[in-house]
Amino acid sequence: MAKLIIKLINSVAEVINRDPDLNGRLKVVFVPDFTVKTAQWIYPAADLSEQISTAGKEASGTGNMKFSMNGALTIGTLDGANVEIREEVGAENFFLFGLRAEEVEQRLAQGYRPQDAIQQLPELRAALELIGSGLFSHGDGQLFAPFLDSLWNHDPYLVCADFASYVACQETVGRQYQDLEQWSRMSILNVARIGKFSSDRAIREYCDDIWRVRPVPIEMV
Repeated sequence: MAKLIIKLINSVAEVINRDPDLNGRLKVVFVPDFTVKTAQWIYPAADLSEQISTAGKEASGTGNMKFSMNGALTIGTLDGANVEIREEVGAENFFLFGLRAEEVEQRLAQGYRPQDAIQQLPELRAALELIGSGLFSHGDGQLFAPFLDSLWNHDPYLVCADFASYVACQETVGRQYQDLEQWSRMSILNVARIGKFSSDRAIREYCDDIWRVRPVPIEMV
């Protein structure tokens, strides 16, 4: 499924990137073989960090911290390190969307049916139907069928349930981005308040709480 999603990203990119109406406005890029060396270019260049794992499903890693340290604002769920980042930088400097972990569990316990959510969201349904039409697969309507079946009938990560909230939050992001002074203020505050996640603090806590080691003074001759 992961490989099929990567294929879909590249197939959507093929259509969007050759559209003359979008030239200079929007480009889709999938970065292969993502490494720390590659990240050194991406983190400082990013304006928005998308940390969109479903709450309670995936503990977000250190990437969101690196983005925030470099001034990118975060759009994300209350999952993993997003929770701590939001606490540090301030809720007003974080774009929050989606169900909380307890709401996810409740929705699943009630018998979550993704098709119900899709039917209530014309934009989402139209997007899925467009994928199924073969537009992004040179007319092959079956290529992405497993992906579509997963969303329509299973959706283990409740993507469809979070979709409307995500779209609404992106509209807020768009409005804020047009206000250069406010966006810059939020970005600066992210950098200023993200010090808790520095490697110095992490290593110091490892030394104190796990390794039980202390600094050793060294005389320089």
